[in-house]
Amino acid sequence: VQLQAFGGGLVQAGGSLRLSCAASGRTVRNSVMAWFRQGPGKEREFVARILSRGVTNYASSVTGRFTISRDNSNDTLYLQMNSLKPEDSGVYYCNARRLAVDYWGQGTVVTVSS
Repeated sequence: VQLQAFGGGLVQAGGSLRLSCAASGRTVRNSVMAWFRQGPGKEREFVARILSRGVTNYASSVTGRFTISRDNSNDTLYLQMNSLKPEDSGVYYCNARRLAVDYWGQGTVVTVSS
């Protein structure tokens, strides 16, 4: 499975971005998919997860501001990020867990200016 994340960029605090992650190689429609992020000088942390049938859960720091979704027809994962804060800055990675194996995208950079 290859994962390609894109959609990052520079945005002012309070703004919005939508990240996408396209999977190829093998279908991920039955996989758990997730977003993680790594801020400057920080460890990678969980952001949001979505099961194959659409059940979601979020880190407390993004609940109410971020929405994870997926389109199983084209193996794409999304993350809608609203009300962005400077502390949301970092590299965002998409993840797919398929048959107990984790796959990672290359990351897309999000920078939120104050």
